[in-house]
Amino acid sequence: MQKTAHIIGAGISGLSAGVRLANSGYVVHVHEATQQIGGRCRSYYDAATDLVIDNGNHLLLSANHHVLAYARTIGSEAGLVGPKQAQFAFVDIRTGQRWLLDLGNGRLPLWVFDESRRVPDTALRDYLALSPLIWAGTDKTIGSTIACKGTLYDRLVQPLLLAALNCDPPEGSAGLAGAIVRETLLAGGQACRPLIARDGLSGVLIDPAVKYLEGKGGSVRIGRELRGLQSSGGSVTGLTFGGDETIALGPDDVVVLAVPPRSAATLLPGLTVPTKFRAIVNAHFRIDPPRDAPPILGVIGGLVEWLFAFPQRLSVTISNGDRLVDQPREELASAIWADVRKAAGGPAELPAQLPPWQIVRERRATFEATPEQHALRPGPKTAFKNLALAGDWTDTGLPATIEGSVRSGDRAADLILASR
Repeated sequence: MQKTAHIIGAGISGLSAGVRLANSGYVVHVHEATQQIGGRCRSYYDAATDLVIDNGNHLLLSANHHVLAYARTIGSEAGLVGPKQAQFAFVDIRTGQRWLLDLGNGRLPLWVFDESRRVPDTALRDYLALSPLIWAGTDKTIGSTIACKGTLYDRLVQPLLLAALNCDPPEGSAGLAGAIVRETLLAGGQACRPLIARDGLSGVLIDPAVKYLEGKGGSVRIGRELRGLQSSGGSVTGLTFGGDETIALGPDDVVVLAVPPRSAATLLPGLTVPTKFRAIVNAHFRIDPPRDAPPILGVIGGLVEWLFAFPQRLSVTISNGDRLVDQPREELASAIWADVRKAAGGPAELPAQLPPWQIVRERRATFEATPEQHALRPGPKTAFKNLALAGDWTDTGLPATIEGSVRSGDRAADLILASR
């Protein structure tokens, strides 16, 4: 008898769950409420810059094993590209100082013993002082676990944790920060090699997954909002969509609910979910990057935090961006461009006049990665034996990242498979 899986939500979490279930013999049908596939991880044509851009600049690392396995399955792993070694360029735009953090390619963090490879003006003792973070509980804040000050904090720890947690590091969950450190810096350079979706997020992580599912007899449909669940005997027996369409489920059919937390709580009354969120601001400028521009540049001391160089485009990411979501767009674009000019090598490298630009503000980009909000994250299990939860807001052990999204989809699928 044919086994069918219904995935509610066509973001990375839902698609990864669908791919995993398709590999286990299920025919997978994905239902997306909006008119876009990919959720917060997608590409689209932007008229202002006349380019295809990503809605956010997502940096992956070689330690993101769930993402890499997912890309390998859907045949797009070659689209994730980066340097052969884990090297990160930084600039402090207040002083003009530049440096290269060289983590090498080993399995141990031996770079901390080499003054020429670590953050300038830091000593081995500075890195050892981070050790309480490694095994801290998720109920502790970073600020109560380590000293959030000093050169190493300003030049590496703060930028890394701000990008990972999307909140001011001192208020963030020490446990989630510790997970990031264990899986990246503590695992040596082999875990930290940066990877970027060469052909855009949709071209590497979304469209190939859709093609993969359709190739196995499944479907991905947009404009399909789930309005309610029918249940009996501890299982979901039907799905009601907009327009009063109902799909009856057979005894072997399963459901993965991979929707935003507010929608999940509406569909599953009594479900505890995060209630506070933080914004991320991205800016895109149509201009050829300076010839020697690194693919990724960490920016210290300004509004800009990370500068990405793509063909015909410079893109910027600013985390914890609530303070910027209501700022006038032209004013914000000008302020960001001023930082970009300093970071890219000075006024001689880039013109003062704004090139064609676009500002993308994601108001609810991630859940607030504080101990209080982390405690509200549910696991994949629900009261229904044939329904599991997925989403980067569920308890993946990581903050809201692409790796966390794929991991949540994998765990939802594995839970369902184990119960069959």
